[in-house]
Amino acid sequence: MTGSGPDTSVEEDQSNAAARRAKGEFVRGVSGFRRAIGDSEFPAEPGRYHLHVALNCPWCHRVVLARNMLGLTESITMDVVYPNRTGEDDPEGPNLWAFAPERISGLTGTPLPECTRETATGRGVRLAKEIYRAEGSQEQSLPILYDKRAGRIVNNESAEIVRMLGHAASALGSTVADGARPGLYPDDTDLRSVIDALNAQIYTAINNGAYKAGFSSDQSVYAQAYAAYFDALADLEHRLSDGRPFLTGADFTEADLRLFPTLYRHDPVYYLRMKLNGARILDYPHLWRWLCRVHALPGVARSGSLIHCRQGYFGRSWNGVVPLGPFTPMPYPQAYAHPELAGAGAPVRPASR
Repeated sequence: MTGSGPDTSVEEDQSNAAARRAKGEFVRGVSGFRRAIGDSEFPAEPGRYHLHVALNCPWCHRVVLARNMLGLTESITMDVVYPNRTGEDDPEGPNLWAFAPERISGLTGTPLPECTRETATGRGVRLAKEIYRAEGSQEQSLPILYDKRAGRIVNNESAEIVRMLGHAASALGSTVADGARPGLYPDDTDLRSVIDALNAQIYTAINNGAYKAGFSSDQSVYAQAYAAYFDALADLEHRLSDGRPFLTGADFTEADLRLFPTLYRHDPVYYLRMKLNGARILDYPHLWRWLCRVHALPGVARSGSLIHCRQGYFGRSWNGVVPLGPFTPMPYPQAYAHPELAGAGAPVRPASR
Protein backbone atom coordinates (compact mmCIF):
# COMPACT_ATOMS: atom_id res chain seq x y z
CA MET A 1 0.00 0.00 0.00
CA THR A 2 1.09 3.57 -0.57
CA GLY A 3 0.52 6.62 1.56
CA SER A 4 0.87 7.27 5.28
CA GLY A 5 -1.67 4.73 6.51
CA PRO A 6 -3.92 1.85 5.53
CA ASP A 7 -6.69 2.22 2.98
CA THR A 8 -9.67 1.72 5.29
CA SER A 9 -11.79 0.50 2.38
CA VAL A 10 -9.36 -2.39 1.84
CA GLU A 11 -7.64 -3.36 5.07
CA GLU A 12 -7.81 -2.96 8.82
CA ASP A 13 -5.40 -0.83 10.84
CA GLN A 14 -2.83 -3.21 12.33
CA SER A 15 -1.82 -0.96 15.24
CA ASN A 16 -1.28 -3.04 18.40
CA ALA A 17 -2.85 -6.01 16.60
CA ALA A 18 -1.28 -8.65 18.85
CA ALA A 19 -2.45 -6.92 22.02
CA ARG A 20 -5.93 -6.41 20.60
CA ARG A 21 -6.20 -10.07 19.65
CA ALA A 22 -5.01 -11.09 23.12
CA LYS A 23 -7.91 -9.10 24.60
CA GLY A 24 -10.43 -10.95 22.42
CA GLU A 25 -10.77 -8.65 19.41
CA PHE A 26 -10.87 -10.08 15.90
CA VAL A 27 -8.21 -8.27 13.83
CA ARG A 28 -8.02 -9.15 10.16
CA GLY A 29 -4.50 -9.57 8.77
CA VAL A 30 -3.06 -7.83 5.72
CA SER A 31 -2.69 -9.61 2.38
CA GLY A 32 0.93 -9.89 1.28
CA PHE A 33 0.70 -10.20 -2.54
CA ARG A 34 -0.22 -6.84 -4.05
CA ARG A 35 0.94 -6.91 -7.67
CA ALA A 36 -1.47 -6.03 -10.47
CA ILE A 37 -2.59 -7.17 -13.88
CA GLY A 38 -1.21 -4.46 -16.13
CA ASP A 39 2.22 -4.40 -14.48
CA SER A 40 5.00 -5.15 -16.96
CA GLU A 41 5.41 -8.69 -15.61
CA PHE A 42 1.65 -9.39 -15.61
CA PRO A 43 0.18 -8.22 -18.93
CA ALA A 44 -3.57 -8.29 -19.47
CA GLU A 45 -4.07 -11.34 -21.71
CA PRO A 46 -7.03 -13.68 -22.15
CA GLY A 47 -6.51 -17.16 -20.72
CA ARG A 48 -3.48 -16.26 -18.62
CA TYR A 49 -5.02 -15.85 -15.18
CA HIS A 50 -6.77 -18.10 -12.68
CA LEU A 51 -8.68 -17.71 -9.42
CA HIS A 52 -8.57 -19.99 -6.38
CA VAL A 53 -11.65 -19.31 -4.25
CA ALA A 54 -13.97 -20.55 -1.51
CA LEU A 55 -17.64 -19.97 -2.27
CA ASN A 56 -18.48 -19.55 1.42
CA CYS A 57 -15.93 -16.73 1.81
CA PRO A 58 -17.39 -13.23 1.27
CA TRP A 59 -14.01 -11.85 0.12
CA CYS A 60 -13.89 -14.54 -2.56
CA HIS A 61 -17.55 -13.89 -3.37
CA ARG A 62 -16.84 -10.31 -4.42
CA VAL A 63 -14.10 -11.55 -6.80
CA VAL A 64 -16.35 -14.24 -8.30
CA LEU A 65 -19.06 -11.60 -8.75
CA ALA A 66 -16.64 -9.40 -10.67
CA ARG A 67 -15.48 -12.33 -12.83
CA ASN A 68 -19.06 -13.28 -13.73
CA MET A 69 -20.57 -9.82 -14.14
CA LEU A 70 -17.67 -8.59 -16.27
CA GLY A 71 -17.92 -11.53 -18.68
CA LEU A 72 -14.62 -13.15 -17.71
CA THR A 73 -15.75 -16.71 -17.01
CA GLU A 74 -14.28 -18.00 -20.28
CA SER A 75 -10.96 -16.16 -20.01
CA ILE A 76 -10.19 -16.51 -16.28
CA THR A 77 -10.31 -20.10 -15.03
CA MET A 78 -11.27 -20.94 -11.44
CA ASP A 79 -10.86 -23.66 -8.80
CA VAL A 80 -13.10 -24.00 -5.73
CA VAL A 81 -12.06 -25.42 -2.35
CA TYR A 82 -14.30 -27.36 0.02
CA PRO A 83 -16.08 -24.91 2.38
CA ASN A 84 -14.82 -26.50 5.60
CA ARG A 85 -11.11 -26.22 6.30
CA THR A 86 -8.95 -29.11 7.44
CA GLY A 87 -9.32 -30.56 10.93
CA GLU A 88 -6.89 -31.56 13.65
CA ASP A 89 -6.39 -34.95 12.00
CA ASP A 90 -4.95 -33.50 8.80
CA PRO A 91 -1.21 -34.22 8.34
CA GLU A 92 -0.61 -30.54 7.52
CA GLY A 93 -2.65 -29.33 10.47
CA PRO A 94 -6.04 -27.69 11.01
CA ASN A 95 -7.73 -24.63 9.53
CA LEU A 96 -6.35 -24.93 5.99
CA TRP A 97 -8.24 -24.50 2.71
CA ALA A 98 -8.23 -27.79 0.77
CA PHE A 99 -9.23 -28.83 -2.74
CA ALA A 100 -11.39 -31.85 -1.91
CA PRO A 101 -14.23 -32.43 -4.41
CA GLU A 102 -14.78 -35.94 -3.04
CA ARG A 103 -15.59 -34.73 0.48
CA ILE A 104 -19.16 -35.32 1.66
CA SER A 105 -21.17 -32.36 2.90
CA GLY A 106 -22.86 -32.89 6.24
CA LEU A 107 -25.65 -30.62 5.04
CA THR A 108 -26.48 -32.40 1.78
CA GLY A 109 -25.07 -35.88 2.39
CA THR A 110 -23.32 -35.72 -1.00
CA PRO A 111 -20.19 -34.13 -2.49
CA LEU A 112 -20.63 -30.45 -3.42
CA PRO A 113 -20.58 -30.24 -7.23
CA GLU A 114 -18.91 -26.82 -7.32
CA CYS A 115 -15.77 -28.09 -5.55
CA THR A 116 -12.80 -28.88 -7.79
CA ARG A 117 -9.28 -30.18 -7.88
CA GLU A 118 -6.50 -27.59 -8.16
CA THR A 119 -5.69 -27.09 -11.84
CA ALA A 120 -3.63 -23.91 -12.25
CA THR A 121 -0.19 -24.76 -10.87
CA GLY A 122 0.36 -27.92 -12.89
CA ARG A 123 1.07 -29.76 -9.64
CA GLY A 124 -2.48 -30.49 -8.53
CA VAL A 125 -1.78 -29.28 -5.01
CA ARG A 126 -4.14 -30.34 -2.22
CA LEU A 127 -3.90 -27.22 -0.06
CA ALA A 128 -4.01 -23.52 -0.91
CA LYS A 129 -1.10 -23.18 1.51
CA GLU A 130 1.09 -25.09 -0.96
CA ILE A 131 0.58 -22.39 -3.60
CA TYR A 132 1.98 -19.84 -1.16
CA ARG A 133 4.73 -22.17 0.03
CA ALA A 134 6.09 -22.35 -3.53
CA GLU A 135 6.80 -18.61 -3.24
CA GLY A 136 8.28 -18.78 0.24
CA SER A 137 5.19 -17.38 1.93
CA GLN A 138 3.42 -18.63 5.06
CA GLU A 139 0.08 -17.14 4.00
CA GLN A 140 -2.89 -19.39 3.38
CA SER A 141 -5.81 -17.08 2.59
CA LEU A 142 -8.18 -16.99 -0.37
CA PRO A 143 -8.84 -15.62 -2.93
CA ILE A 144 -5.67 -16.03 -4.96
CA LEU A 145 -5.23 -14.46 -8.39
CA TYR A 146 -2.64 -16.65 -10.13
CA ASP A 147 -0.64 -16.23 -13.33
CA LYS A 148 -0.61 -19.66 -15.00
CA ARG A 149 2.05 -18.68 -17.52
CA ALA A 150 4.54 -17.31 -14.98
CA GLY A 151 3.55 -19.77 -12.24
CA ARG A 152 3.23 -16.96 -9.69
CA ILE A 153 0.69 -15.38 -7.39
CA VAL A 154 -0.32 -11.94 -8.63
CA ASN A 155 -2.54 -10.72 -5.82
CA ASN A 156 -4.51 -12.02 -2.83
CA GLU A 157 -6.35 -8.85 -1.79
CA SER A 158 -9.94 -9.14 -2.99
CA ALA A 159 -10.66 -5.41 -3.27
CA GLU A 160 -7.64 -4.91 -5.51
CA ILE A 161 -8.50 -7.94 -7.65
CA VAL A 162 -12.02 -6.58 -8.23
CA ARG A 163 -10.59 -3.19 -9.23
CA MET A 164 -8.04 -4.63 -11.67
CA LEU A 165 -10.57 -6.98 -13.28
CA GLY A 166 -12.83 -4.00 -13.88
CA HIS A 167 -10.06 -1.90 -15.40
CA ALA A 168 -8.67 -4.69 -17.63
CA ALA A 169 -11.90 -6.55 -18.49
CA SER A 170 -11.77 -5.85 -22.23
CA ALA A 171 -8.08 -6.76 -22.60
CA LEU A 172 -8.64 -9.91 -20.54
CA GLY A 173 -11.19 -11.16 -23.04
CA SER A 174 -14.57 -10.11 -21.66
CA THR A 175 -17.51 -11.62 -23.52
CA VAL A 176 -19.69 -8.64 -22.58
CA ALA A 177 -19.58 -5.64 -24.92
CA ASP A 178 -17.91 -2.52 -23.57
CA GLY A 179 -21.14 -0.55 -23.44
CA ALA A 180 -23.07 -3.33 -21.69
CA ARG A 181 -20.47 -4.19 -19.05
CA PRO A 182 -20.90 -2.67 -15.55
CA GLY A 183 -18.59 0.28 -14.93
CA LEU A 184 -17.57 -0.68 -11.41
CA TYR A 185 -15.27 2.32 -10.86
CA PRO A 186 -16.13 4.96 -13.49
CA ASP A 187 -13.72 7.71 -14.51
CA ASP A 188 -15.92 10.48 -13.08
CA THR A 189 -13.94 12.01 -10.17
CA ASP A 190 -16.97 13.01 -8.10
CA LEU A 191 -18.56 9.58 -8.48
CA ARG A 192 -15.29 7.93 -7.48
CA SER A 193 -15.26 9.99 -4.30
CA VAL A 194 -18.76 8.75 -3.45
CA ILE A 195 -17.76 5.14 -4.17
CA ASP A 196 -14.60 5.51 -2.07
CA ALA A 197 -16.58 6.82 0.91
CA LEU A 198 -19.16 4.05 0.61
CA ASN A 199 -16.43 1.42 0.28
CA ALA A 200 -14.79 2.63 3.48
CA GLN A 201 -18.08 2.58 5.40
CA ILE A 202 -19.13 -0.79 4.01
CA TYR A 203 -15.78 -2.46 4.66
CA THR A 204 -15.33 -1.13 8.19
CA ALA A 205 -18.84 -1.44 9.58
CA ILE A 206 -20.40 -4.21 7.48
CA ASN A 207 -17.95 -6.51 5.64
CA ASN A 208 -15.29 -6.61 8.35
CA GLY A 209 -17.75 -5.48 11.01
CA ALA A 210 -19.66 -8.76 10.72
CA TYR A 211 -16.46 -10.62 11.62
CA LYS A 212 -15.70 -8.17 14.43
CA ALA A 213 -19.06 -9.06 15.92
CA GLY A 214 -19.05 -12.77 15.22
CA PHE A 215 -15.46 -13.72 15.99
CA SER A 216 -14.47 -11.39 18.83
CA SER A 217 -14.61 -12.89 22.31
CA ASP A 218 -14.83 -9.56 24.16
CA GLN A 219 -18.38 -8.43 24.94
CA SER A 220 -17.63 -4.72 24.57
CA VAL A 221 -15.88 -5.22 21.22
CA TYR A 222 -18.84 -7.28 20.03
CA ALA A 223 -21.32 -4.64 21.22
CA GLN A 224 -19.45 -1.87 19.43
CA ALA A 225 -19.29 -3.86 16.20
CA TYR A 226 -22.96 -4.83 16.50
CA ALA A 227 -24.03 -1.20 16.88
CA ALA A 228 -21.83 0.00 14.02
CA TYR A 229 -23.15 -2.73 11.72
CA PHE A 230 -26.81 -1.87 12.26
CA ASP A 231 -26.17 1.87 12.20
CA ALA A 232 -24.53 1.42 8.80
CA LEU A 233 -27.49 -0.64 7.57
CA ALA A 234 -29.81 2.17 8.70
CA ASP A 235 -27.69 4.71 6.82
CA LEU A 236 -27.80 2.66 3.63
CA GLU A 237 -31.55 2.05 4.03
CA HIS A 238 -32.01 5.83 4.18
CA ARG A 239 -29.73 6.33 1.15
CA LEU A 240 -31.91 3.99 -0.92
CA SER A 241 -35.17 5.52 0.32
CA ASP A 242 -35.22 8.14 -2.46
CA GLY A 243 -35.94 5.42 -5.00
CA ARG A 244 -32.46 5.06 -6.51
CA PRO A 245 -31.88 1.49 -7.73
CA PHE A 246 -28.24 1.29 -6.58
CA LEU A 247 -26.10 2.90 -3.90
CA THR A 248 -24.68 5.70 -6.06
CA GLY A 249 -27.72 6.21 -8.26
CA ALA A 250 -28.85 4.65 -11.51
CA ASP A 251 -25.86 2.38 -12.12
CA PHE A 252 -24.40 -0.65 -10.35
CA THR A 253 -20.87 0.11 -9.11
CA GLU A 254 -18.11 -1.35 -6.98
CA ALA A 255 -19.88 -0.15 -3.82
CA ASP A 256 -22.89 -2.36 -4.61
CA LEU A 257 -20.65 -5.29 -5.47
CA ARG A 258 -18.78 -5.02 -2.17
CA LEU A 259 -21.95 -4.74 -0.07
CA PHE A 260 -23.77 -7.65 -1.70
CA PRO A 261 -21.81 -10.65 -0.28
CA THR A 262 -22.44 -9.63 3.34
CA LEU A 263 -26.12 -8.85 2.91
CA TYR A 264 -26.59 -12.07 0.89
CA ARG A 265 -25.33 -13.96 3.97
CA HIS A 266 -27.06 -11.94 6.68
CA ASP A 267 -30.52 -13.50 7.05
CA PRO A 268 -29.62 -17.20 6.52
CA VAL A 269 -26.16 -17.17 8.18
CA TYR A 270 -24.90 -14.03 9.91
CA TYR A 271 -28.10 -13.34 11.87
CA LEU A 272 -27.25 -16.43 13.94
CA ARG A 273 -23.60 -17.29 13.34
CA MET A 274 -22.24 -13.74 13.70
CA LYS A 275 -24.64 -12.85 16.53
CA LEU A 276 -26.13 -10.08 14.35
CA ASN A 277 -29.69 -10.82 15.43
CA GLY A 278 -30.88 -7.23 15.69
CA ALA A 279 -32.87 -7.47 12.46
CA ARG A 280 -32.99 -9.24 9.13
CA ILE A 281 -32.32 -7.53 5.82
CA LEU A 282 -35.90 -8.56 5.08
CA ASP A 283 -36.92 -6.00 7.72
CA TYR A 284 -35.32 -3.12 5.76
CA PRO A 285 -37.66 -2.53 2.80
CA HIS A 286 -35.25 -0.56 0.62
CA LEU A 287 -32.23 -2.74 1.33
CA TRP A 288 -34.26 -5.89 0.72
CA ARG A 289 -35.48 -4.65 -2.65
CA TRP A 290 -31.89 -3.61 -3.48
CA LEU A 291 -30.68 -7.11 -2.51
CA CYS A 292 -33.28 -8.74 -4.75
CA ARG A 293 -32.48 -6.31 -7.58
CA VAL A 294 -28.76 -7.12 -7.46
CA HIS A 295 -29.41 -10.86 -7.13
CA ALA A 296 -31.41 -10.70 -10.39
CA LEU A 297 -28.57 -9.10 -12.39
CA PRO A 298 -26.85 -11.32 -14.98
CA GLY A 299 -24.19 -13.55 -13.44
CA VAL A 300 -24.97 -12.75 -9.81
CA ALA A 301 -27.06 -15.73 -8.69
CA ARG A 302 -24.45 -18.23 -9.95
CA SER A 303 -21.63 -16.37 -8.19
CA GLY A 304 -22.55 -17.60 -4.71
CA SER A 305 -23.84 -20.65 -2.85
CA LEU A 306 -25.73 -20.58 0.41
CA ILE A 307 -25.11 -24.33 0.72
CA HIS A 308 -21.38 -23.59 0.81
CA CYS A 309 -22.00 -20.69 3.20
CA ARG A 310 -24.06 -22.74 5.64
CA GLN A 311 -21.68 -25.68 5.45
CA GLY A 312 -18.61 -23.48 5.87
CA TYR A 313 -19.75 -21.18 8.66
CA PHE A 314 -21.68 -23.66 10.78
CA GLY A 315 -19.79 -26.83 9.90
CA ARG A 316 -16.71 -25.62 11.77
CA SER A 317 -18.47 -24.15 14.79
CA TRP A 318 -20.01 -25.53 17.98
CA ASN A 319 -20.84 -29.19 17.33
CA GLY A 320 -20.67 -29.00 13.53
CA VAL A 321 -24.43 -29.25 13.01
CA VAL A 322 -25.75 -26.92 10.30
CA PRO A 323 -29.07 -25.11 10.96
CA LEU A 324 -31.69 -25.83 8.31
CA GLY A 325 -33.65 -22.56 8.36
CA PRO A 326 -34.93 -20.01 7.95
CA PHE A 327 -38.02 -21.21 6.08
CA THR A 328 -40.29 -18.23 6.73
CA PRO A 329 -41.48 -16.27 4.87
CA MET A 330 -39.74 -18.68 2.46
CA PRO A 331 -36.40 -20.46 2.16
CA TYR A 332 -33.25 -18.70 0.98
CA PRO A 333 -32.00 -18.03 -1.69
CA GLN A 334 -35.47 -18.44 -3.22
CA ALA A 335 -36.57 -15.42 -1.17
CA TYR A 336 -34.22 -13.18 -3.17
CA ALA A 337 -36.56 -13.51 -6.14
CA HIS A 338 -39.34 -11.85 -4.13
CA PRO A 339 -38.81 -8.12 -3.55
CA GLU A 340 -42.44 -7.87 -2.46
CA LEU A 341 -41.47 -9.53 0.85
CA ALA A 342 -39.77 -6.29 1.91
CA GLY A 343 -40.67 -5.10 5.36
CA ALA A 344 -42.19 -8.42 6.43
CA GLY A 345 -41.04 -7.75 10.01
CA ALA A 346 -41.33 -4.88 12.47
CA PRO A 347 -39.97 -1.42 11.60
CA VAL A 348 -36.22 -1.16 12.16
CA ARG A 349 -34.50 1.63 14.05
CA PRO A 350 -30.76 2.25 14.19
CA ALA A 351 -28.82 0.44 16.91
CA SER A 352 -27.77 2.69 19.78
CA ARG A 353 -24.11 3.58 19.93
